[in-house]
Amino acid sequence: MDALRAAGGPDERLSLVAEHSGQVVGHVMFTRSLLDAPRRLVDVQVLSPLAVRPDRQGRGIGSALVRHGLKIMAERSVPVVFLEGPPGYYARFGFTGGGAQGFRKPSLRIPDAAFQAVRLPAYEPWMTGTLVYSEPFWRHDAVGLRNPDS
Repeated sequence: MDALRAAGGPDERLSLVAEHSGQVVGHVMFTRSLLDAPRRLVDVQVLSPLAVRPDRQGRGIGSALVRHGLKIMAERSVPVVFLEGPPGYYARFGFTGGGAQGFRKPSLRIPDAAFQAVRLPAYEPWMTGTLVYSEPFWRHDAVGLRNPDS
């Protein structure tokens, strides 16, 4: 988290916290990454991480954080938000498979179904290509799945 926070200026990321009775019960972070599109590099965002305290899950906290974050991303004219996660959860926010939308995942270790994107109003049809995660994701080996038997 510290590395993601330090990776760019305050306008390049967003961190939202949910509190209940003075206790943090949820958090979502959006961080700047790049889309290597044919015309030029495009600033995009990656939703990661999203966490809700286990005893508070299933109450809409995570959903509220994601929806509010996506609203802010749209207001900031971010064209696309990417993530790695379960399609069954993120479909409710408009996320669908990134490959089917013309995007390429940044690592072969990311399962195809987990690589998802949502296009926001600033998206233009020429914005296709490869997602390039910001450096902290690579430095901390937080991209895709690792084979525990390797």
